[in-house]
Amino acid sequence: MMHPTPHARQPLLLLPGLLCDRALWAHQIENLSDIAEPYVPDLTGHDRIGDLADSVLVNAPARFALAGLSMGGYVAFEILRRAPERVTRLCLVDSSARPDTHEQRQRREAMLKLARIGKFRGMSPRLLATQVHPDHVAVPEIGGVVLAMTERVGRDAFCRQQAAILSRPDSRPDLGSIKVPTLVIVGADDGQTPPDRSREIAAAIPDAQLHVLPRCGHLAPLEQPVQVTALMRQWLGAV
Repeated sequence: MMHPTPHARQPLLLLPGLLCDRALWAHQIENLSDIAEPYVPDLTGHDRIGDLADSVLVNAPARFALAGLSMGGYVAFEILRRAPERVTRLCLVDSSARPDTHEQRQRREAMLKLARIGKFRGMSPRLLATQVHPDHVAVPEIGGVVLAMTERVGRDAFCRQQAAILSRPDSRPDLGSIKVPTLVIVGADDGQTPPDRSREIAAAIPDAQLHVLPRCGHLAPLEQPVQVTALMRQWLGAV
């Protein structure tokens, strides 16, 4: 396996998930900066997936490696539809190529309604327990970071992001046309986008590598940072 020289740092776009910011990717930013130039685009300003993809593309380097978690993965698929020639490699973490089920849409719309009438204070500890592995809820470097991120992102951005997620298309028909080195990572205990969603993605993208991480929920870069960073380092060096 070839690795880039220290002088050939690759632009690396790290797309956060719903209610997340650059703190989601802190370990990867710090520990991949010898071989990559990480950028974390702002995904809070639009309520359509296409507009989010355009906002990333207009500010991105000419060519880049692309990683996205959950909603960031939905934006990554849209970027690949719009500008596939600009993406050198792809990493999808705790994401899905499917649109929401009817039940998921109803749940999302109910959360939107609550948020719009002022019942939003960031993520509650109860909701946090649906996002991360039970062992990680009370860990300040995981649960505490998540609660702080959601407060920073705030209600208005949450509403826009939920609307964007609801607007996303089915990306399954596009998977077979993805030709760049692809890494798929998922927490074994991810209840939001379960491992079968990642298996489906990895099976459909030619030569994709799949890794299911034990003792890990929906936020793998925070919950298992050392493993995720090691896998991404291999991926960034893949020919």
